[in-house]
Amino acid sequence: MSRESLIMLLGLVIVFLPSLGVPSQWKEYGLLGAGIALILVGYSLRRSMYLRTIDRGNGERGTDAFLEHDGSTPKVVTEATSEETQTVQ
Repeated sequence: MSRESLIMLLGLVIVFLPSLGVPSQWKEYGLLGAGIALILVGYSLRRSMYLRTIDRGNGERGTDAFLEHDGSTPKVVTEATSEETQTVQ
């Protein structure tokens, strides 16, 4: 059963359980179980949707927080030339 159809089924259980002729203790446990299951399935659907949006298609994810070093050396300015200091002042 797919997660989408499981959400539909749990929704129907929540809608019709109070009107069924079952003892109130069973209704309470049924609604609690259906609510917890809805939370878990909803979280699972949302997480899979998020992972699909950041997937680049080749197994890599697009929200990595680092950059690979390309081998070049960074340009470091240690001293300003006399021309630059005159224009700054």
